[in-house]
Amino acid sequence: MSMDITFLGTGSAYPSPTRGASALVVRSEGECWLFDCGEGTQTQFMKSHLKAGRITKIFITHLHGDHFFGLPGLLCTISLQCSSTTSKQPVDIYGPLGLRNFIWRALELSHSQLLFPYVVHELVPTPDQCPAEEFKELSYIDRDEVSSKEVQGRTLQLDPVENSYMLVNNQQFVMKAFRLFHCIPSFGFLVEEKQRTGKLNAQKLKDLGVQPGPIYGKLKNGVTVVLENGVTISPSDVLDEPIPGRKICILGDCSGVVGDGAMKLCYEADLLVHEATLDDTQVDKAKEHGHSTPKMAAEFAKLCKVKKLVLTHFSQRYKPAGQVGEGDIDVTELKRQAESALNGQGVILAEDFLTIEIPVKKQK
Repeated sequence: MSMDITFLGTGSAYPSPTRGASALVVRSEGECWLFDCGEGTQTQFMKSHLKAGRITKIFITHLHGDHFFGLPGLLCTISLQCSSTTSKQPVDIYGPLGLRNFIWRALELSHSQLLFPYVVHELVPTPDQCPAEEFKELSYIDRDEVSSKEVQGRTLQLDPVENSYMLVNNQQFVMKAFRLFHCIPSFGFLVEEKQRTGKLNAQKLKDLGVQPGPIYGKLKNGVTVVLENGVTISPSDVLDEPIPGRKICILGDCSGVVGDGAMKLCYEADLLVHEATLDDTQVDKAKEHGHSTPKMAAEFAKLCKVKKLVLTHFSQRYKPAGQVGEGDIDVTELKRQAESALNGQGVILAEDFLTIEIPVKKQK
């Protein structure tokens, strides 16, 4: 089962010729999930190998414009690629309280009629996710109006025991959100693949006199079978060890986490995507604006024992190698700072259109 992550925008604040605004895509077995959708994301899709029409879920980390101003336009572009006679499954959209109203207003005021259904599931933030003076109670903007293509979504409250929000739980994946501290309420997301059943040991089955057929399927699905000769075979007798699932954690803008939900969910992640807006010499300024530096990202990665750290959301002052002009700073300095904090462990700097494969784990 393939799984990869592609960065469409890796810059902060606004899109530039060298970096798009925040957006990345996770793909796995036909599923295509978009995380954040800054201005110009649909243009980045067109420049990439990805197809916007294949998006099945969208996740917005927080309601700052550089993370979601591209959403109405992207939805309209997806609609243009749809056929009015072909049914399409609803696109699930997850994000902070207020997102539903923003999408509805943008589509309503622009007289945009989508040809596919969508569902908005809103996360209710807690007051400790931002400075007290910046927290807004947005429940008052709930409205009765519903567009013809909007399906009523869920309002998701924090699970006080797990310290997280359950978003998706199906046969293949668990997806959760956790709280971050920023200028306004911000969230991170967990994408965790469930462990898969190990392969059937064909030789063992052959030795037991079992020929390929329906019995194979039952055992693969965890069902104990009794043969005609009275022999009982349990799945554990003929299955290899299960294959552990992969785990990706994607953090929105933050200068820290709220509660222990983030650390629990990110623990031993295969890939952690963390912002590093400013370099370590600008740590006070970064914290003042609710952002992180490479050292801050590395310390969280070390605490969670993640296997690979990817830095993104760079200030536009930091240019990719080979594009550094007068007054610019080479972004590789941020890589050096993070690796120094991780005692030399390799760190990846995200660039627009970079794709990272997450390999299948080996059996234990």
